[in-house]
Amino acid sequence: MHRWLNRVRRLSRRSRLVAVLGVLFFLVVLAFAPEVQTLWVHDQGRPTVQAFGKTTLRVGSRGGDVYELQGRLKFLGYYTGPIDGVFGWRTYWAVRNFQYRFGLRVDGVVGPATKNKLYAATKRWRPTAAAGPTLRVGARGGNVYDLQGRLKFLGYYTGPIDGVFGWRTYWAVRNFQYRFGLRVDGVVGPATKSKLYAATKRYRPTATAAPRTAPTPRRTAAQSPTGAVSGARGRFSAQEVRLMANAVHGEARGEPYEGQVAVAAVILNRLHHPSFPNTIAGIIFQPGAFTAVSDGQIWLTPDATSRRAVIDAINGWDPSGGAVYYFNPATATSAWIWSRPQIKRIGNHIFAR
Repeated sequence: MHRWLNRVRRLSRRSRLVAVLGVLFFLVVLAFAPEVQTLWVHDQGRPTVQAFGKTTLRVGSRGGDVYELQGRLKFLGYYTGPIDGVFGWRTYWAVRNFQYRFGLRVDGVVGPATKNKLYAATKRWRPTAAAGPTLRVGARGGNVYDLQGRLKFLGYYTGPIDGVFGWRTYWAVRNFQYRFGLRVDGVVGPATKSKLYAATKRYRPTATAAPRTAPTPRRTAAQSPTGAVSGARGRFSAQEVRLMANAVHGEARGEPYEGQVAVAAVILNRLHHPSFPNTIAGIIFQPGAFTAVSDGQIWLTPDATSRRAVIDAINGWDPSGGAVYYFNPATATSAWIWSRPQIKRIGNHIFAR
């Protein structure tokens, strides 16, 4: 019995020694790896992940946090769409499925609890597939808007955020690549995207609208004695110009001027799109196409600003970036319109393809 008690005492001392050494090792790791400490902070006793920004993400959100959200959800197999930084309905349902499977409140909104759980489930995820197609001179669209916004955020790009990958954007990319030790070729592939997203975690796409002033037109719209107007987008009768002005006034009065031009540009873009009628009247009066037609505001007398916006659009200015749809995110309830690829927001309208 005495020998057995001595063994128990020796075992207890050994166990205590192992426990003390374990605690000391953990403290040394924390002391020499401060980045481990910064992964988590405590808010009212609950850990809050700092992998994402502080903003709650929901349908309509855009930017770096949404890229990360989509990448992590794709890593787990919940998201199958493009990693484009736009929180649309595909992302929404992926979030809901994740929340359901992980015992969270199922609302499609990414707050602290969902971020914590997602981060914990995707610690091996790395943003190596930073989203979308390879971008180079000549590229256009939402991915270029995001690229320009991030480069501007870092100070490498000083031009307008217009969604057009021109030579100014090219040289900004080259300068960024040089400073960050990347291959300097002016082409934005996965390696450049990953480095750019990592360097712009705090970026928020607040400056993606077109320049505040209209660009100098290549050709001035000419008005004939009959009131018809000719410009870069074609020749339109006085009745067509008046009808477009009515639509702009009914749909966008009170919006920024470039937002009014963008609405007129959407009408003209539809004119050459196979999914829409091929006349101005057919486009405007297509059932369900414009709220102003449905509620009768199409017949309000347009002001001079609305007509000038139409003339600018005919002359070739398209602040919408080639959009054929637009909607007000505060009032839009259609899941389909939210699913359209978004280009930019001007005033109260989001413009989309």
